[in-house]
Amino acid sequence: MNANILGLHHITAISDNAKRNLDFYTNALGLRLVKKTVNFDDPGTYHFYFGNKQGTPGTVITFFPWEGIGPGKNGAGMATHIGYAIPDGSSGFWKERLAQHHITTEETEIFGEKMLSFNDPDGLQLHLVVPAHPDGRKPWSTQETPQDVAIRGFHNVTLTLRNRKPTAGILTDIFGYSLSEQAGNRYRFVTDAIDTANMVDIIEDPTAPVGRNAAGTNHHIAFRVKNDDILMEFREKVLKAGLDITPKINRDYFFSLYFREPGGVLFELATDNPGFTVDETLENLGTALKLPKRYESMRNKIESVLPEL
Repeated sequence: MNANILGLHHITAISDNAKRNLDFYTNALGLRLVKKTVNFDDPGTYHFYFGNKQGTPGTVITFFPWEGIGPGKNGAGMATHIGYAIPDGSSGFWKERLAQHHITTEETEIFGEKMLSFNDPDGLQLHLVVPAHPDGRKPWSTQETPQDVAIRGFHNVTLTLRNRKPTAGILTDIFGYSLSEQAGNRYRFVTDAIDTANMVDIIEDPTAPVGRNAAGTNHHIAFRVKNDDILMEFREKVLKAGLDITPKINRDYFFSLYFREPGGVLFELATDNPGFTVDETLENLGTALKLPKRYESMRNKIESVLPEL
């Protein structure tokens, strides 16, 4: 059994408008809504999960669409950029498609990998990356985003930090990543435990202003482990490093631990089990509003206050 960190599990961000968020990620980007539930701590707010057909770890971005929260500010102590893998030859398609949705793109390159950089409607910073090594994951495809161009899943995530060293120590000494490349103040860490969604970049900027969480920013990033036993092994490792970490939390579709790493980014560790089909069939994922058991008796009230989609 693989007792390593298996790259990224999911990334959770904040948006300002639920309908706009849902439309952009399912329509413009062609991702599947794999789960429609509520924020476990704020059941008057949706929690959306977008990914591939099954909601495979490493493909899933989730959102708390807090209506009217206003824009946040990216900065130090945050995950500031999300990279998605796309097939070679698809950049032109995505540039045109995003322009149709009034999104401006910029052609850039990081560590020799070509990409389109853009912001989603809330200002969340995204990259569509053509990986140096082709990504063989089967994507969710639609009539408008067919398989030969569709998004494969996460490629990397970028953290902006004033001092990279304490965070790098977590990645290398606890999570099993290693430094693979450096260009200026950008450092790329990679795990060989899996070959996709396996990279974390750190931008070190001692003068970066501290970020503020609201719309258009990432709330936390989650790293993937196989099961509960491995999850708890990592809890002991984090405790031994002198960091505070939560008890195991049941998120219905995975089990989680949370801790804030020394640079200020909220890290989560999340299991593969039980997955998104625990309460819906594969074919029906994302079609019904699913509530945690403790809120089921409040369904009518919750549904009355949730925004129209």
